[in-house]
Amino acid sequence: MAQDRPVIAVVGGTGKLGAGLARRLAKAGYVLVIGSREAGRAQSAASALARDTGGQVTGQANRAAAAAADIVIVTVPFASQRAILEDIGPAVQGKIVVDTTVPLVPPKVARVQLPPEGSAAEIARATLGEGVRLVAAFHNVAAHKLIQEIEIDCDVLVFGDQVAAREAVIELAAAMELRGVHAGPLANAVAAEALTSVLVGINKRYQADGAGIRITGIDPGPAAREA
Repeated sequence: MAQDRPVIAVVGGTGKLGAGLARRLAKAGYVLVIGSREAGRAQSAASALARDTGGQVTGQANRAAAAAADIVIVTVPFASQRAILEDIGPAVQGKIVVDTTVPLVPPKVARVQLPPEGSAAEIARATLGEGVRLVAAFHNVAAHKLIQEIEIDCDVLVFGDQVAAREAVIELAAAMELRGVHAGPLANAVAAEALTSVLVGINKRYQADGAGIRITGIDPGPAAREA
């Protein structure tokens, strides 16, 4: 039942990744709040998603959307990350925030170009502060596949310093018919961020339709939750 689940805000929910994640969560029965810099744009996207899925979806400006939710997923371009996190920061203290940001720097997005801070996840940590239960995930899933009703052959690496927060995000991934994998502390997120540029290059070289990753040889059961 939706009332037994956390309310999810997708900040940047009018973009490709945000729209894909929001659609899958709405179809899974979660109550959603779409966030955008412009409240009107968020409301339009929310109305369309509610019509398409029959889900309970509303739209608000980013900070208001974050304030209305229990878990906040941030899906914004790297160039906008810091400013948007600063904006929603007061509204997300004490909450799980899922940062999906990848430091892609045009025009050479197939080249790994990590920021001086080490990773986008570390920028998020420094910007939001220690009062947020920060998780990094969904870096390597093709946005255009999320929007389709298809099986996606890709695992989701989930990083965070609190196991319980990672587990909550893995539960969201499962609701979206994706397999989440505990990948260790937030510092490890640099690996998935860098891998995204590698996958961009692979897609181009092999004309792949959104190459992903799959972790082999594991049982994602109770033992994984102790990692």
